[in-house]
Amino acid sequence: MSDSLQLILEDTDGTQLETSCTRFAVIWQGKEVWIQQDGRGQLIIGVDVEEGDAEYANLLLRPLATNLVSLELEMEPAEVDDEHVHGPDCGHDH
Repeated sequence: MSDSLQLILEDTDGTQLETSCTRFAVIWQGKEVWIQQDGRGQLIIGVDVEEGDAEYANLLLRPLATNLVSLELEMEPAEVDDEHVHGPDCGHDH
């Protein structure tokens, strides 16, 4: 299975541009929201966290209708946890 995403970008006048990439980001509420394939046909959506950020972003996905969902970006304060143990699922680069 290909990791390439086929994108259609559309301007306000309806002009479409087709392109492809392995991942892309949308700047939303000042945060980079990255979208990529996981190699199994699913999409991975994540928000970049910068060193020293005072808040973490949570993505909330809610169904709206049969074929629509709502994606919300909710910020929560970053807590300093001196006892954090880095593991394979912690989301930190190490």
